[in-house]
Amino acid sequence: MPDIVALLDPNVLQRNPDNPRLIFRQQDLDALQQSIADQGILVPLTVFKEGKAYRLLDGERRWRCAIKLGLTKVPAIIQPKPDKLANIMMMFAIHHARKDWDPLPTALKLEDLEREFEKQHGRKPTEKQLAGLSSQSRGEVRRLKKLLALPQEYRKELLEELDKPRSEQILTVDHVLEATTAAGLLRKRQIVDDGTEDKLRRAILGKFKARVIKNTVAPRKLARIARAVARQEVSLRVAQSVVKRLISEKKYDIDAAFRDSVEQVDFEHSMDQQVGRLLTALEEHERRRYRTSPALQKRLEQLVSRIRKVIGN
Repeated sequence: MPDIVALLDPNVLQRNPDNPRLIFRQQDLDALQQSIADQGILVPLTVFKEGKAYRLLDGERRWRCAIKLGLTKVPAIIQPKPDKLANIMMMFAIHHARKDWDPLPTALKLEDLEREFEKQHGRKPTEKQLAGLSSQSRGEVRRLKKLLALPQEYRKELLEELDKPRSEQILTVDHVLEATTAAGLLRKRQIVDDGTEDKLRRAILGKFKARVIKNTVAPRKLARIARAVARQEVSLRVAQSVVKRLISEKKYDIDAAFRDSVEQVDFEHSMDQQVGRLLTALEEHERRRYRTSPALQKRLEQLVSRIRKVIGN
C-alpha cells in the first residue's frame, strides 16, 4: 500500500512506545511551539494506523506542540503498519539521521531491538548485525552496550539528570563511562577489589558533580597509574594510597593522584621511548654515511649539553 498524505486530528495520534527519545526538554519544545505558531507544521508527521488511532513514527515533538497549541489538524504521512522489529529499526533510522537523542534512552531501546531480533530469529544478533539494524556504527553500538552494563542506580541517576534543563545538567554519560572504565582498569590490575571499585567510581562522579574534577577525560590518568603498577614502576602500596585518598578526601583530585604516584615515571617512560627512537635514527644516519649539516650539528650539540645537565642532576 503506498504512503498517503492526510490532515489528521492530533487527538487521534498516539506516541510510539519504541521511540528511544524519552527526554523532551521544555526549552526546546517552547522554541518549536513558537515556530509552529508562527509558520505552521512545515514537515509532515509520519504515522501508521493502529485500530481507530494512529501511532507516531516521526514527529512526537511536533505532535506535542500541536496539542498544546490546540491545533485541530496536522499534516501526516500514513505508512503501512510495521512489525515490532521493523518499528524499532525505523525509530533508530530516524535517530541516526538526527543525532539528537540522548545516549542512555537509545541504549535501552537497543536492548529492545536485540531482544526482538532474538525472538524472531532464535539467536542474538552479532555486533555487525546489530549495528546494521540500528543504523549505527559498531563503535556506537559498543558505547551503548557499555551503558547497558552500568548498574541500575547509575542509569536512574543519568535519566534524572537528563530531565533537567541543559544549563543545569552536570553529570553526563561520558562522565559515568570514563569513571567506570578507569575504576575497572584498576580492578583488573588488582589495585582495587570489587567493593572499592564502586566506591572509587562513586567518588569520581561526586567530584565531577562538585566540579572538583572538571576535565571529562581526567580518569584516564588512572589507567596510566595501573600501567605503571603493571610495569613495576610504581608500587602497589603507592597506587592504593592515592586511590584511598580519592575516595576519602573531597578536594583530592585525579591530577593530584597522578602527581603523587606516577607523573615522573610516566614522563620518563615516554622520554625513554623518544630517546630510543632518536638513537635508532642516529644509527641509521651513521649507517648511510650522511654528512651532518650545520643545522643538525648545532641541534645535536644542544642535545649533548642538555643530556650532560640531566645526567649531572
